[in-house]
Amino acid sequence: MTGRLIFVLMLSVANAMLTTSPGFAADGDPAAGKDIFARTCENCHAVVIGVNKVGPSLWNVVDRKPAAVPDFAYSDAMKANKQPWTVAALDTYLADPRGDVHGVKMFFKGLPNSTDRANVIAYLQTLK
Repeated sequence: MTGRLIFVLMLSVANAMLTTSPGFAADGDPAAGKDIFARTCENCHAVVIGVNKVGPSLWNVVDRKPAAVPDFAYSDAMKANKQPWTVAALDTYLADPRGDVHGVKMFFKGLPNSTDRANVIAYLQTLK
């Protein structure tokens, strides 16, 4: 490997560590996240208990096990996903859902902006 390639890889790892650290969403703005959620997620996801749309309810999603909402038809890929929806896991998933969990039914392309993700996750943390 060339020195430049190693440097680029090191920067990528450092960036991933910064944007997926457990305290990352604590820096997010729940009010801004609610607005982003309303524009981007609300057509497919409800935020109340027991209401599923195209996607499952996201009530109390932070730290919940994947594929845990009763009466929702999850993809086999999501059923096989065993990692809880921690702040870091949500950040990774929201950046590129289909790249993170291969075979997921969700067609959403993701939130490429790390601040938008932090804000949405901060909002999701309020749903308890």
